Order: sequence, then C-alpha cells, then structure tokens
Amino acid sequence: GPNVVLYAGALYYNCYNKDAVCRFNLTSKSVTSLHLPKGTRYNSKGDFCHLEECYPYTDLDLATDESGVWVVYTTTQDFGNLLLSKVEESEPPKLGKTWRTSVYKRSVTNTFMACGVLYATRYVNKNMEEIFYSFDTMTGKENFNVGIFINKVSSDMQSLNYSPVDQMLHAYCDAQMVSYKVLFELMDSNFPY
Repeated sequence: GPNVVLYAGALYYNCYNKDAVCRFNLTSKSVTSLHLPKGTRYNSKGDFCHLEECYPYTDLDLATDESGVWVVYTTTQDFGNLLLSKVEESEPPKLGKTWRTSVYKRSVTNTFMACGVLYATRYVNKNMEEIFYSFDTMTGKENFNVGIFINKVSSDMQSLNYSPVDQMLHAYCDAQMVSYKVLFELMDSNFPY
C-alpha cells in the first residue's frame, strides 16, 4: 500500500481496514499496532487529493526524519484538517505528541517530514508539484507560502518521503521512483525551509 516507511529495523504501515498504524519488526517477525484517536478517517475517507482526483487509501501518511517516525492523518472532529503525531518507539509503539494544523487534507497531494518540520505539496499540473506549506513542530508556526516547485516525471506523485540517511526526497510517481537532493537554508532565525 501507499505511504509505508522503514525505520530502525521495522516496517510501519496503515493496518488493513483499521484506523491504526502497524509495525512489523524485521528481526522478530512480529506485528504490533498503534491505534489512532477516535474519529480518525481511514479506508479512503480522508485521502490526499487534487482538483481532478483523490489518491485511494492515502488516509494515513507515514513519514520519517532524523528524530523517528511520524503519522499524518485527519479526524472527523478536526473537520478534515491535517493532524501530525509522533510515533514513540516503545513496545508496543504508542502515540506521542500531536499537533493540529489549519491545512485541509484533501487540498494536499502529499506530505513529508524533515528536521521536525512537516511539508505539504499540491498539484500544479501534470509536470509540476509545489511544496506550498510547512509546519514547524518546535515553534508551532505555519507557512502557506513555501513556494518550492518540483518537476515530475509523470502526472501523479503517490508517495513522497524524506530520508535523513542520504538527505534525499524520494518520490514514487506512476510506477517510477525519483529522488531529489534536498538542500536546506535557514530563511530566518525561527523557520527553516
């Protein structure tokens, strides 16, 4: 399925037909799950979308950065706005701190995390995607005008994830894997993007 991540010897994914994150330990071959808050949308009720279509089963977006695993989702009580939660690496895993944003999930095509900052993309056209939004978990500041454009190799970007190991942004686009080198610049004293 979409939005699967590998971190610290475990595969994280959306549990089948549940509002939960599953963790498959590659060493012990065991599966543990982490239930998300009541009202979490799943089974294509809170997908990533653009004007022409939605991407099926993208209700939960898992992301990694230097600090671990994150889950991006939405709930009925948050009226479809993005929520971001840190996944704590306990046994079994548990939900850590949660942040609420003011960006509507169905206006977003994908998200990724880097350095504790959530980034969101939107569809511009079949050749271009824009990183238009960021949310800094340290300060709680939102930016709706990031304005970084990504040239695509095909029209739909189904999965996007930043890897702190190689500092690359990896995208899965219509059966093609594309990687982009990420360069960070501090724009002001409080907000990198």
